[in-house]
Amino acid sequence: MTLPVTFLWPGLLWLLGAVPLLVLVYLWLLRRRKQLSVRYASLAMVKDALAAGPSWRRHIPPILFLTALTLLIVAIARPQAVITLPSQHETIILAMDVSGSMRAADVEPNRLVAAQNAARAFVNDQPQHMRVGIVSFAGTAAVVQAPTKNRDDILAAIDRFQLQRGTAVGSGILVSLKTIFPDAEFDLRSWNPRGDQAKSTPLDRAGKGEKPAVQPVPPGSYNSAAIILLTDGQTTTGPDPIEAARMAAERGIRVFTVGVGTEKGEMIGAEGWSMRVRLDEAALKQIANVTQGEYFYAGTAADLKKVYASLSSKLVFEARQTEITSLFAAVAALFAVLAAALSMLWFGRIM
Repeated sequence: MTLPVTFLWPGLLWLLGAVPLLVLVYLWLLRRRKQLSVRYASLAMVKDALAAGPSWRRHIPPILFLTALTLLIVAIARPQAVITLPSQHETIILAMDVSGSMRAADVEPNRLVAAQNAARAFVNDQPQHMRVGIVSFAGTAAVVQAPTKNRDDILAAIDRFQLQRGTAVGSGILVSLKTIFPDAEFDLRSWNPRGDQAKSTPLDRAGKGEKPAVQPVPPGSYNSAAIILLTDGQTTTGPDPIEAARMAAERGIRVFTVGVGTEKGEMIGAEGWSMRVRLDEAALKQIANVTQGEYFYAGTAADLKKVYASLSSKLVFEARQTEITSLFAAVAALFAVLAAALSMLWFGRIM
């Protein structure tokens, strides 16, 4: 648990002011009892009355009770803290860039092979209960392996990657969303670097009747699935990736983005043309921020493996803001029961 503890209803903490008042009342009662004791006709009777146990014992049950009361007041204010807990993720979608620029060799032996090797290691590190799906994207995107627990099928899908033209990061996000929510429809204007926008069309079921708009949920609030998006280049075609990220955010899906390649990029060419392929880190960071995910940069094959190892840890064990009211209430109940038990055991009464 990471301190400090915060409160959802901090205004109720003013009730803690009653605790010192109760302490003063208790001290007054002790003094009053002592004054009344001198009125006994025989001091022997007083000694017999106090002979039930050592004098310090009589203070322990009230102290425990006051502690329980303090903890209950804190619980009423609904405390919360950042706690590392087992993740609830059941489905992970690996959306991987297979555009032609992935053959660049600035990440040895080349970007695609390095990405495949790291993805294999990531898949093998996942717990058996987690389903993993594979989406590949270049000029278009496609599901190459539906979410499954069968590791052999997942690894075989990663091995089947083939390089294609174009980079449609937005399509990769949308197809990943469609894989998580197969009954949903996603309507987004296509985008290209010239600024032309085509007519708005659903990702699938084109021409069918429109469904009511989805009711947005807080970004990052959907804990059953997440998307890991790996790419090495700038979007050249397809839907706007930022708009696609907002669609993921509206459904609570976090997108963890991984940028692979060197900062200066590399010249690639074929059939008489050449171009420098660069990483669009700004867009990837924005995608991660919009969806409450996280951006990772991998400049080498070793970096890429470390990124996937880090992602594996984050997806299996997750640090998140958690309300801990029940913890304070449980400890308070324990102190209250202990106070009553000791009072009955030592004095035959409940305080």
